[in-house]
Amino acid sequence: MIPEPLRAANFRALELTDKPTVQDLLAQDQPQISELTFTNLFMWRGRYQTAWTVSHDCLVVVLTPPGDCPFALPPHGPGDTAAALDFATETLRPLNPGATIQRVDRAWLDRHVDPGRWRAELDPDQSDYVYLSADLINLSGKKFHSKKNHLNKFLKNHPFEYRALDQDLIGRVLAMQTHWCELRQCAADPSLIDEDQAIYEALTHWGELDYIGGAIIVDDRVVAFSLGERLNPETAVIHIEKADPNLDGLYAAVNQRFCAHAWAEMTYINREQDLGLEGLRLAKQSYRPVRMVDKYRLTPLD
Repeated sequence: MIPEPLRAANFRALELTDKPTVQDLLAQDQPQISELTFTNLFMWRGRYQTAWTVSHDCLVVVLTPPGDCPFALPPHGPGDTAAALDFATETLRPLNPGATIQRVDRAWLDRHVDPGRWRAELDPDQSDYVYLSADLINLSGKKFHSKKNHLNKFLKNHPFEYRALDQDLIGRVLAMQTHWCELRQCAADPSLIDEDQAIYEALTHWGELDYIGGAIIVDDRVVAFSLGERLNPETAVIHIEKADPNLDGLYAAVNQRFCAHAWAEMTYINREQDLGLEGLRLAKQSYRPVRMVDKYRLTPLD
């Protein structure tokens, strides 16, 4: 349900038919943050009650997650970004007097935000980890020695097949996700329930969204899969990566194989944020990012 202040400002719920318009606007103003792809916005629309409109020739997206304060993403498009930012702020005020714009990367902040009008606060839990694709593929040198060992352990102990995701694999990948949720007791964790729904949305719209995927098969069973897409001309973004935790080295294997088969021509791989979770932070740091896409929260000073 779109809140009345958003409906009055011509916001609409995100639907599959909106893909051409959203992608066209993003293509004209290439984003750096992992959130701003149509696939990502679409698959998470249940969790965030995603609403969007076009203002001043810019895409404006407002997220109204149940139980949390509504916020907007930084406007993107070929038009007047500063005016679109003001529009987003005024539209948000009836829903959230704080009217924050979140997930704002440093480059966008420097280009479009007047520091005399906005307070910018770093949000490290949402900052994206960016890696050289060659590092994730080759795992060369001492800094990747332990990762290479994990990969080699899996390769030695488990005969497997890597396959690019296709329609024939969708049902088996969904079954693997169900198995993973059973192991992790998703039903007891609201965040994992939301993620499970997002994965279902992505997989059941295979062929209609623009992501690609890969799967590792052992004994005729999908045991790992990964989903990602092009974020901008030099960067791919990995949205989802799942592996059976009972198979040692499998996460290292699906990461390396998906990057090698799908993203060898890209310079960078964005593996999204750590959400402030210590285990996830350590895992992402262990792959030695070459940089972070730092994200900020903007609050108007007036």
